[in-house]
Amino acid sequence: MPPSKGNTIPEASRLTDLFSLKGKVVVVTGASGPRGMGIEAARGCAEMGADVAITYSSRKEGAEKNVAELEKEYGVKAKCYKCNVGDYPDVEKLVSDVIKDFGKIDAFIANAGATANGGVLDEPKEEWDKVIHTDLNGTAYCAKAVGAHFKQRGKGSFVITASMSGHVANFPQEQTSYNVAKAGCIHMARSLANEWRDFARVNSISPGYIDTGLSDFIDQETQDLWNSMIPLGRNGNAKELKGAYVYFVSDASSYTTGADIVIDGGYTCR
Repeated sequence: MPPSKGNTIPEASRLTDLFSLKGKVVVVTGASGPRGMGIEAARGCAEMGADVAITYSSRKEGAEKNVAELEKEYGVKAKCYKCNVGDYPDVEKLVSDVIKDFGKIDAFIANAGATANGGVLDEPKEEWDKVIHTDLNGTAYCAKAVGAHFKQRGKGSFVITASMSGHVANFPQEQTSYNVAKAGCIHMARSLANEWRDFARVNSISPGYIDTGLSDFIDQETQDLWNSMIPLGRNGNAKELKGAYVYFVSDASSYTTGADIVIDGGYTCR
């Protein structure tokens, strides 16, 4: 049986062409912050020529500012959409609206998520439900909604923002719900890679401690402890992830599916 459209060898040979995203449309969820992983993924894709659709949950002003920057800085088409990834009809509407506005979706980066504030015994049951529902179910909803489009077109790339916390249990903070959700995301990527083998590729990225501003409230002593456990001795910058997102979205990764790239300064190797 010959390979499907989503499983063919690219015609291009040069890396500049393989990494180029010109003519492609990429969706990035959770990209309303000024220095988060979502906006850096969007910047990386726009830098390589892709038109970009980004989503926000509550920070509309931040998303609109990011859209203006993407269009001005990279000369691409960009638009933002309000979307609660934990609400499947909302995700379906997002996919439908992006296809209506951009004509298609070539890649989808499922980045939106929630963090845990405590352990299983420390937090109310509702906190467990919120983290699992947003991080795990929300990612599955994105996959289900855009996967139908990928199957119809016979090609596509789905990228999940997982976490090194899906590989190890962080110390000293207690966040079992988050760890479990992200471990599920990593295995979801592997499972979907097999399920979608005829028409799309699916991969995940597992960042370590990344300075996005979300951990600014953590006391300095705890942050110093984190850094002491990282071989490179520092937190990562979100821009240090965008190359991995571009790789997974682009034709440079045409033979890569079911993979997880850990970008953690070496934290999980100890």
